[in-house]
Amino acid sequence: MDLTGVGIWSSQLRYGNPAESADAAAELDELGFRALWIPDVGGAVFDAVGNLLAATKRTTIATGILNLWMHTPSDVAASYAELTAAHGDRFLLGIGVSHAPLIDAGAPGRYRKPLAATASFLDELDATPQPVPASRRVLAALGPKMLSLSARRAAGAHPYLVTPEHTASARGTLGDGPLLLPEQTVILTDRADEAHAIGTDWLRSYLALPNYANNLLRSGFSEEDLAQVTDRLFDAIIAWGDEEAILRRVSEHRSAGADHVCIQVLLSDPNAYPREQWRRIAAALT
Repeated sequence: MDLTGVGIWSSQLRYGNPAESADAAAELDELGFRALWIPDVGGAVFDAVGNLLAATKRTTIATGILNLWMHTPSDVAASYAELTAAHGDRFLLGIGVSHAPLIDAGAPGRYRKPLAATASFLDELDATPQPVPASRRVLAALGPKMLSLSARRAAGAHPYLVTPEHTASARGTLGDGPLLLPEQTVILTDRADEAHAIGTDWLRSYLALPNYANNLLRSGFSEEDLAQVTDRLFDAIIAWGDEEAILRRVSEHRSAGADHVCIQVLLSDPNAYPREQWRRIAAALT
């Protein structure tokens, strides 16, 4: 499992048409992306993982992240064992505790003590007959306590909605050994008005979640930055411009200590597959 270089983070590969997702994944595999990351906000996530594994030959398929409130450790372990037996050692299990507004919307008060909930999930996962090896799982982590848990109980961390400065801080917390695999959102356009039209509401949806908002405040942004979605905040979180601008941001994460950067491409149509943009990024990487 080669978790260096650049990967693709895509909700379309997870929730789009399975046949189109398979076709797109096969092309991304041929283009040389090292990993394909998919989210989990409900639905049959392991079916999607299996679809992508079957469509690819080399690339790692990763959950970014598997929502621990939506699965039992026994089912996760069994699905992991089944998928790796069928497709080889190419499945990286990203596990995360999600966000209180999302979990409590269906069951008020369910979201409690996220660090303890994550540790308990890992304990139960390790107690299954076929546990997922620690070397094949990573944790969604932003703050120092969850990052430290990632270093102790997993192969490393998958931070989302972060800056290269956060990557540097996370590397300091993790130390030299564990993997650091941040997500980086990008928009391929040279027009600031187009970038903001595509990205502002997308970013606002994440700023409404306390985990992300608090992490950005810890990172030095102000309440005003978050409330107004200032240019300072927008440009720090979303890399926009031409291919050179995108690769420059990837390089900043790598210089700050990232082992691998997974790129999420935004389009004006959130359901469309950004296949042209993926091809442009792949060409720039080579």
